[in-house]
Amino acid sequence: MTQPRIREGIYPTMLTPYTQSGEIDAESLRRLMEWYEKRGCQGVFAACQSSEIFCLNLKERKMITEITAREAAAISAKNGQEKMTVVASGHVSDDLGEQVEELIAMWESGADAVVLISNRLDIGNTGEKQWIKELEELVRRLPEEIPLGIYECPTPYKRLLSEKMLETIRDMGRFCFFKDTCCDPDLLTERLRILENSSLKLFNANAQTLLHTLQRGGAGYCGIMANFHPEWYVWLAKKWKEEKDKADWLENILSMAAFSEVLPYPTTAKYYLKEYEGIPVNVFSRSCRQRELKEYDKLVMGQLERLGNGINTRLTKGENK
Repeated sequence: MTQPRIREGIYPTMLTPYTQSGEIDAESLRRLMEWYEKRGCQGVFAACQSSEIFCLNLKERKMITEITAREAAAISAKNGQEKMTVVASGHVSDDLGEQVEELIAMWESGADAVVLISNRLDIGNTGEKQWIKELEELVRRLPEEIPLGIYECPTPYKRLLSEKMLETIRDMGRFCFFKDTCCDPDLLTERLRILENSSLKLFNANAQTLLHTLQRGGAGYCGIMANFHPEWYVWLAKKWKEEKDKADWLENILSMAAFSEVLPYPTTAKYYLKEYEGIPVNVFSRSCRQRELKEYDKLVMGQLERLGNGINTRLTKGENK
């Protein structure tokens, strides 16, 4: 099969906005896509954990992927620029047959590649041999024209790929997107060595090790902090070679800012977008019902927004001279 054009760069993990009645808010989803594009993002990961896929039925997962794909195409047609790449997962079931249905549905919804979740294979976590066997069976049952990705999703538990698992994926020739969540600089270095000169591109989900991976051939960032200040990540991915001192400075800030991930996300991201970016998104999140947004969380979001003013000024200083 011919691999799709998977753009390197920054891929926010798509949020799912809801109406006051708890349904998918299509208009806010379109506004969110416009915001990603204006901030310079090269792609978006739809129907992922940030989308609360474990709280969505298949119809809803298809809906958010369809809207995301349509909007990416419409934005490209409007501004004449290259379309944002849309990858999507929606891969939540335990049963292999249901997984096939889910992944085909994401492809038919317009995704450029569909992303398997690593912990959905070998559910009992018995070992890499069984995992590889189930991967091969799942891939065999998917139409050959579907480009694939892999994601080490932390929910319901994080299943990191072993060296043999990653080599198997690489050698299949079907995979083009890898969302890495290992957060280990040494392991990232080894994984990038394994993937060198292959069609499988590694996107780091971890801000603290992002510059480390870019320097060693990583394709970009795919993580939740791109729902707050994607333009910082876009700058880093584009400029780290030519402005090394500024890149080191920015990486330090990204590292510290990303510790806000421990707050009740994705509610925090929705609050941030509504309060500071003018996107009329309801802060309700199905996966955060156990904890309301506290004043402390709002305080930190305000600090994050104010931090951005000085950073954006420094990053753009001198560019218009």
